[in-house]
Amino acid sequence: MAVAGCTKCIKYMLFFFNFIFWLAGGVILGVALWLRHDSKTSNLLILQFEGQQAPSTFYISVYILIAVGAVMMLVGFLGCYGAIQESQCLLGTFFFFLVILFACEVAAAIWGFMNRDTMSKELINFYDAAYIKAVDVTGSPSKDAAISVLGAFHTTLNCCGKGEDTPLFMQHLVLTGTLPTPLRDKGSCHRELVALFSEKLHLIGLAALVVAVIMIFEMIFTMVLCCGIRNSPGVY
Repeated sequence: MAVAGCTKCIKYMLFFFNFIFWLAGGVILGVALWLRHDSKTSNLLILQFEGQQAPSTFYISVYILIAVGAVMMLVGFLGCYGAIQESQCLLGTFFFFLVILFACEVAAAIWGFMNRDTMSKELINFYDAAYIKAVDVTGSPSKDAAISVLGAFHTTLNCCGKGEDTPLFMQHLVLTGTLPTPLRDKGSCHRELVALFSEKLHLIGLAALVVAVIMIFEMIFTMVLCCGIRNSPGVY
């Protein structure tokens, strides 16, 4: 091995951080797959009403996470191998991928921040469209479909109604025989939708922050190790 002293210590620290990075990629991939198949979001985002699919903006961030997790595992392995082999070529390639990943993560974070309220608002609008049809006293042809869509929301989120008018809405459903008894004392579906996506976005944001910190340390250690390898006596 060419490196010694402090540079050798950096080498093993880089290997350690790369191993953590590889594990983090696996965790992120697992979390993303869980978010993709989570029963609450899946039950809502597969709904259709009047020929329109429920908005699925949330899945964009989940698919980004899946891709990032898979790439992180590959890049983490490359970094571990490059550190052990003290290969400037592998470490340079690893550094390049790290920069690309970091830039993609920053872009995804900006997109997520700008659209943090969009996901819940889109589903709230979808819910409200079905709500209007469900309480239509004129007997709309899509009334039964609307009640079915609302039923999926109510059962999945354990909620009922939009908010202040919830008691009137529940009374309407009781009179029509479409309100299940266990849901008669539940709160606003608007509030539950906001809470559902806020919780999941906070989880995604926390994972992104941890990964970003690891990436910064890895980029620093990679540059230091490359310089150490280049300046070692056995390298010309």
